[in-house]
Amino acid sequence: MLVLSQDSHRLPEGVLLRESHHRVADGVASALDLVSAAIVRAEGAEAKAVLNDVASLLHGHAEVHLMLARPQGEALVDAAAHVHKLGCAMRRSRLDGMRIQLIFDTECVPLQSERCWRLGLIVHDLIATAAKHACFDARAGEIKVKLTRRGALVNCVVLDNGSRSVRSDAGRRVRIDNDLARSLGGRIEQGFGTEFTSVVLSFPLTERERQTNWGMATRRMRLTRSLKAEAADTASLTPSAAVSHQANHPVAAKPDPKPSDPLGQLFSPPNRMIAL
Repeated sequence: MLVLSQDSHRLPEGVLLRESHHRVADGVASALDLVSAAIVRAEGAEAKAVLNDVASLLHGHAEVHLMLARPQGEALVDAAAHVHKLGCAMRRSRLDGMRIQLIFDTECVPLQSERCWRLGLIVHDLIATAAKHACFDARAGEIKVKLTRRGALVNCVVLDNGSRSVRSDAGRRVRIDNDLARSLGGRIEQGFGTEFTSVVLSFPLTERERQTNWGMATRRMRLTRSLKAEAADTASLTPSAAVSHQANHPVAAKPDPKPSDPLGQLFSPPNRMIAL
């Protein structure tokens, strides 16, 4: 006689997460349909404008939910691009209404899709926590996310220019973020000041990720050497030839120096700075 254990009827974790994701996505889509129908029936420009704002907000939440869906497959994903897309969705769904600027300073860091997803979950939660708990006083709210690789170690910093009580971050959310960090083989450290709050996530690359990142770094170094050699050749040209070369290859003017940034001391010169 075959006896089935209780565990034999349990669905895999990935199946349950995908099913939950689809149900939430269907719920948001239904809400969007209802709001869209209400916009058509609404009378008056003010009512339509309010409903359009609601629809835009729901679209933003739908994009965030899509970005937080657990991936399938084992492909490598650029973590910088993933985090940036997630930030764009969060801006539309939350930060714009709170007048908080989101800035990214990132470099390309290929990660395995599952690990990139876990990084995105942590970054999403840290941005949401900063938006909810940071006290910006009279300052314009800013949240900065920096993603860099140093050797075989990935560092992700989420920094805001608001003050925050240490106790405000205690509890379930911090425990979940710490568990996610440990699942990446890393850890989270927090820092608090009178006009800033920073959270640093550090974790090591896997062997596959190290090989890919090393290959990219090698190609980047070769390109840099090639550009330096071309610049040296240009410098050795005669004055007339140099003028002709510059005419064919104009050099972009240097931008005006930026005003002092109270958070700049905590950031090295950006590899790619994007303000959302």
